[in-house]
This record gives sequence, structure tokens and C-alpha cells, in this order.
Amino acid sequence: MRWLLLALLLVVLAYALFAIGPPSLRAAYKRAVTARIAETVAMPPLTEADLAPLPEPVRRYVRATGSVGQPRVHHFEAQWRGRIRSGPDDPWMTFHAKQVNVIGEPSRIFFMDARRAGLPVDVLHAYEGGAARMRVRLLSLVPLVDEAGPELDKTETVTVFNDMSILAPAALVEPSISWEPIDDRSARGSYTVGSHTVSATLHFNDAGELVDFVSDDRSRANADGSLEQVRWSTPVGDYRAFGERRVATRGEGRWHPPDGAYAYIELELEALETNGTP
Repeated sequence: MRWLLLALLLVVLAYALFAIGPPSLRAAYKRAVTARIAETVAMPPLTEADLAPLPEPVRRYVRATGSVGQPRVHHFEAQWRGRIRSGPDDPWMTFHAKQVNVIGEPSRIFFMDARRAGLPVDVLHAYEGGAARMRVRLLSLVPLVDEAGPELDKTETVTVFNDMSILAPAALVEPSISWEPIDDRSARGSYTVGSHTVSATLHFNDAGELVDFVSDDRSRANADGSLEQVRWSTPVGDYRAFGERRVATRGEGRWHPPDGAYAYIELELEALETNGTP
């Protein structure tokens, strides 16, 4: 009995090491965040003059979020809860997630703590300067995915543009984004990081709020591990204030393959800090 208890204790200690210790993806997330941001950053305010190059619906959106007069965005930190699945017929996995994006560099560090059939699944996305890597571990130990390469780089560049559009509207004035007007409720933006330029069409409602982001430059992982470029959209809504800024707090990620669109992720924003300020 004593040996059984000792063996069980060793298993628990080993799991703790890989779940929260230095080898864990959780610890890798913390190291990456610490290396990229300070606690607070002073930035100049966003002005009406900064909005001049934007199409009118994008200007209305930035104003509607309360961004004008507030400091420009150096970085932001967000916390989420939601559920995710691999395909339209697969079971949902619940998750909590947190992320940090730095705008100017740019970089994005995203950690997800999910549950698959009751077992923990850790997911870490790391993006910096146009290069991306995604790692997934079951039980914090068993590698399921370790992916990098040009296709993932492009895909994550779309994700970064999406994050900026939803969580940091003030960043839509960044010189890395070029804009084309479409009509009074939509505009097309092209975002460049290094050798990658990705595009998306942003759709707005009568109140000036962003309601959808649609891109053809993002790739979906197939069952065989290959990547396939498929239309991707993120309908959003339920705006509320975090400090002086209003952003959408609910959204979906949707794929639009030829056999029919489906949501693969549903999210609710729980917390948002900009430049280290709640």
C-alpha cells in the first residue's frame, strides 16, 4: 500500500511539473509575455486627425468604441471562455484562454486550457514578426501538435489583424494597414507583416459597430494534418465597456467550405486590459 501511495504521489508531482512547471506550455506563455511587455505603457492619445486616412465606416467604428482621445494601443491582454471543436460533427470542448498582443512589433501569445473527454488539453500559439508556432499537448505532456511554417505564419497574421479589429480598434490607424472603401457599411483592409500581406472585409451596423470580419487568407487544418485555405469569418456582438473603450464581448469563428459553413469556436470576453490598464 505504501508503495502504491508513493507511486501515485510521483505521478501527481510529474503531472504538476508538466502542467505548471518550467517545461509546461503555461510557463512558456508566461515567459513569452514577460519578455514582451511592461506592466503599463504610456502612449499618445488617438486624435481625429489620425482617423483621416480611414474609410468612413471604419472612422465611425473607432469613434463608436470610445477610442478617440484615449491612448493609442501598445499592447492588450484579454481573457476568454468558450467552446471549440474540430469539425461540424465533432463534440465541443470547453476552454478558458488568455492572450497578449503587442501592436507595433507585432506579436501574439495565446494560451488555451481546454477539456477533451474530461482530460486537459493545453494549447499555445506564439507569433512574432510574422513567424508562428502552434503547440498542443494532452495531459500537459503528450504532444498532439507542433506546427510551424509559411502557411501557419499567414494564417496567424490574419488572426492578429482580426484581434486588432475587435479588441484594439484604435490600432486600425496603424501604417501596416491599407484601406479600400466599399460602401457606407463595409471596408476592406490589407495588413502587412514582413513578407505576408493578408486582407479582410469588415462589416458594420447602423450604430457603427463591427459585426463581421471576413477573410479568404486563412487556412483550416484538415483531418490528415494538411492545411486548406478556406473563407473564415468572425461575427461579433454584445458590446460593452472596459474602462473607456467599448468592444464586442461575444463572437464565433466560422469556416465556409463548399459543403456548408459552420462555427468551430464560440467565445465570450471576460476581461480586457489595454496598455496595462483595466
